[in-house]
Amino acid sequence: MITVSALTKQYDRRVAVSGMTFDVAAGRVTGFVGPNGAGKSTTMRMMVGLTRPDHGDVRYHGISYTRLRHPVRVVGSVLDAGNMHPGRTARDHLRAMAVLSTIAVRRVDEVLHEVGLDTVADQRAGGFSLGMRQRLALAGALLGEPDVLLLDEPSNGLDPDGIRWLRNSLTEFAARGGTVFVSSHLIGELAIFADDLVVVGAGRLLAAETVEAITARQTATVVAETPQPTELARVLAGPHITVEADGDRLVVRGTTKATVSQLAFENGIRLVELSEVAPTLEDTLLDMTGASAEYVSA
Repeated sequence: MITVSALTKQYDRRVAVSGMTFDVAAGRVTGFVGPNGAGKSTTMRMMVGLTRPDHGDVRYHGISYTRLRHPVRVVGSVLDAGNMHPGRTARDHLRAMAVLSTIAVRRVDEVLHEVGLDTVADQRAGGFSLGMRQRLALAGALLGEPDVLLLDEPSNGLDPDGIRWLRNSLTEFAARGGTVFVSSHLIGELAIFADDLVVVGAGRLLAAETVEAITARQTATVVAETPQPTELARVLAGPHITVEADGDRLVVRGTTKATVSQLAFENGIRLVELSEVAPTLEDTLLDMTGASAEYVSA
């Protein structure tokens, strides 16, 4: 559905995005992840014509965004949930959007109901919480009944119930054949419902794969407790295996629980406890992007 080709943007001497190339499939939820300063927001702005790339382009069904005859009917985007007049009611905000985009005004009440704001439709947006503004912004993105939802950090300000509602809404949108491209720092949440991930760091593409493929990049960590840690560490030594000792406990990476158990048995080494900890998606992504992080805690 979406094809991003060699997208590049430089500000003075700083390269914000460099040669970004990836595809986003229809009928799936694709997460867009990376550390702060990785180029996510700049990329998304270029995807909807708000920032002009120095090189490369973005196409929807093979057509550039700027050449779409009715862009709001193809792409619904939320890049800034605060982009609304505080003095307007939620209903009037959406009515203005509908008129400007030649969308039937009847859609206003439909999307207000869809995002759960029908009871506050006549309240001014300036009094809304961040979570309510996120819902109103999403309602605006849905006005044109688009094929694509392009959302930058849509879960900001949402409470747990709101996050679950958003997850279900995006999953259902994709299940109906829609394309969802969503950036988020809530990796644990993305792991629940995203199908694919586009991972970036320092303005460059690091990976564009399924969630399962990215998680599988790391093997599980095996923790072994034994009264013979030195002997076990010796038999486990290998070119792709790392062993960290902490008293009688060994933390082993690069092999499996079954292999550690078998080697201990063959060498007469008693095990008190043996467990395996699978890597989380967050662990994997932090390892992938750590070298490119612009802001690192001490």
